Amino acid sequence: MITVSVIGCGHMGSALLEGLATVEGYRTIGYDVDPAVLDDVKSYCDRTTTDIDAISDSDIVALTVKPDIVPTVLAEINLHAEQTLMTAAAGVERSFVSNQTDATVIRLMPNLAASLREMAAAVAWDEPDPAVETMLSDLGSYVVIDETHMNIATALNGSGPAFVYYLIQSMQTRAIKEGLDKSDAQTLAIQTFIGAAEMVRAADEPIESLIDAVCSPNGTTIEGMNVLFDSNVDAEVGDALTAATERSAELAAEVDHE
Repeated sequence: MITVSVIGCGHMGSALLEGLATVEGYRTIGYDVDPAVLDDVKSYCDRTTTDIDAISDSDIVALTVKPDIVPTVLAEINLHAEQTLMTAAAGVERSFVSNQTDATVIRLMPNLAASLREMAAAVAWDEPDPAVETMLSDLGSYVVIDETHMNIATALNGSGPAFVYYLIQSMQTRAIKEGLDKSDAQTLAIQTFIGAAEMVRAADEPIESLIDAVCSPNGTTIEGMNVLFDSNVDAEVGDALTAATERSAELAAEVDHE
């Protein structure tokens, strides 16, 4: 039985707890200073608490608070060398956290799909942690990266879901405008993204080949793709990732100057 405590039960913390609640082998504790927040996650936890000392014996402690709160939390918790502190605060570097705890520090960038066990996560560590490896696999898929790349990972899989939601909404909205029923448009837009993502994952060929496979000569798809090819949409999406990456770096600088 792995004991996992989550410090900060907002959107991300709640998603981790909700996902773990559907997997055997975990005992979970949700900590937050706000009792109302704990009320929202109590059905996902074995225990909720406003007492920070209650997490002191956990195998894994996930820090899912806002970056500016991290120094305050680190000053309040007392962890030992056999424990793992997994920080998921955007922009907060492992070196900053390691200087204030005896625990092994891992940096993680998860996303909210953890609640459905479809999380995409990036992790940076000095050595693999078997318990964390198991937990991340139970919650979805993860990649191990050098911490110098964590800002772009934060933008890609941390912020990226919002960009995808925007694209789904854009396609759905136009389909409705063209006369399709709202519920039908939503179903088709959502499943189209799910199916396309699964096709990319299963394919042994580049995405360009998948695009070509849908584009019959003089057909409907190529007409639509020509609009995209003639636009700057690829650059705009790239700029969104860059903006999120740069903000992650700014957050790191702000924390380091505390």
